[in-house]
Amino acid sequence: MNSHLERPKWGQIWWQLTRPHTLTASFVPVLIGTILALFYSRFHFFLFLAMMLACLFIQIATNLFNEYYDFKRGLDTKDSVGIGGAIVKGELKPGTILNAALLLYGLSILLGVYICMNSSWWLAMVGLAGMAVGYLYTGGPLPIAYTPFGEVLAGLFMGSMFILISFFIQTGFVSRESILISVPVAILVGAINMGNNIRDLEGDREFGRKTLAILIGPKGAVVILAGMFIAAYAGIIGLVIWDAASPWLLIVLLSFKKPIDAVKGFKGRTSAKEMMAAMKATAQTNTIFGFLICIALLIQFFIEK
Repeated sequence: MNSHLERPKWGQIWWQLTRPHTLTASFVPVLIGTILALFYSRFHFFLFLAMMLACLFIQIATNLFNEYYDFKRGLDTKDSVGIGGAIVKGELKPGTILNAALLLYGLSILLGVYICMNSSWWLAMVGLAGMAVGYLYTGGPLPIAYTPFGEVLAGLFMGSMFILISFFIQTGFVSRESILISVPVAILVGAINMGNNIRDLEGDREFGRKTLAILIGPKGAVVILAGMFIAAYAGIIGLVIWDAASPWLLIVLLSFKKPIDAVKGFKGRTSAKEMMAAMKATAQTNTIFGFLICIALLIQFFIEK
């Protein structure tokens, strides 16, 4: 009876460790790249599925590495705000989390082999580079999380690269439109990272991190975050004005309230708990923005078809 009652808690712990509110940072780019490919080639379902799972596994593994190394370096405490700290709370053992992350990386490699067999082996280099970034974000002698480059690398690999690879494995090439559309998405993926660093600014500073948010201060970081939101939306508007993308993409403007809520939620806040709503709004901006791009592309596809 007792073991039965414990199962939901065990499952909930693992679910929270995946950082479910951020997983659309992987899901949405893969979906966008695949839908863009419909304009040029037929849909390859199993390549899409393999890419989706590989990207999700890499992101979840990255989150697990983050959990493990934050514990090893003493960043997590029993009073940690958010969904970290499963180890210090006695919920899971460090080795269990590390092994789970390595298992997910192993599964990602197997999926990557399948993808390369059906597209190009050059993708193996890109995939391995992405996995290296995922591990080195908090692992290694100089973790990326301790530098000002977290936002750039997260946006590049989880935003642009996921879109471009998803497009390439379906078509065999990369189009100008796929590159251009990947930029605003990459910016919003980087914004999730920035929001996280704003929330954790004080704690990160104590442990010697030099994130962009720490270097420019909380006020400057919120200004940069707002600038990232503006750049993402302006990028879509610019693509439409310059006739580089369909006017249907302008429906992303329907999501504009979310980034406003995010900026207001961070502005003037000093407590990490007070910023949780802003963190959620930042992740939702990426999610809704991405899904609206998908809807716009599908509308365009069916109209042209």
